[in-house]
Amino acid sequence: MVERRKGRGRLSAIDMLPPEAEEVVAWAYAELRDRTREQKDIHAEFNAKLAKLGLGPISYSAFNRHSFRLAIMARRHEEVRAITSALTERLDPDDADDLTIMAAETLKTLVYELMEGDGLKPKEALDLAQALRAAETAAKMPLQRRREMEAKFAAQVDGALKRVGSEKGLDKDTLAAIREGVLGVKS
Repeated sequence: MVERRKGRGRLSAIDMLPPEAEEVVAWAYAELRDRTREQKDIHAEFNAKLAKLGLGPISYSAFNRHSFRLAIMARRHEEVRAITSALTERLDPDDADDLTIMAAETLKTLVYELMEGDGLKPKEALDLAQALRAAETAAKMPLQRRREMEAKFAAQVDGALKRVGSEKGLDKDTLAAIREGVLGVKS
């Protein structure tokens, strides 16, 4: 297993470019992601665009390292998107809440596994606690949203029943039976 470096490491030449170069970096990333041109051609045009901004060139090796890191991140992102898409295709709309809860449970498991490993520094423990809290909040939100939507729907049904009941002269018992049939809730 490959061991990861501790910390962020040294900033790359591309990471150290000033803010005015962000658009050029984004352009290069988009070109690399499209995979329609060779990297050396993108690198040459990248340096030409930097020169127009009055910035020095970036070496091919630095550009290559940066594009390699971006490619790995993009691949991971696509894998996660594919997995999520496969899971959500199998779920009913009502099961979307289950997917959020599943993601929160997965994050909780990861946090606990990390805590059981080597001793955590206070900052790392704080970061994990915040991630766990965010996962718990995300898991609760779909349920709250669903309750809000059900309450809104019930209010709309009640409003429509009152209007139709008064127009058609329906009694309260008939309206209650209709409400129970539509909402599955007794008045």
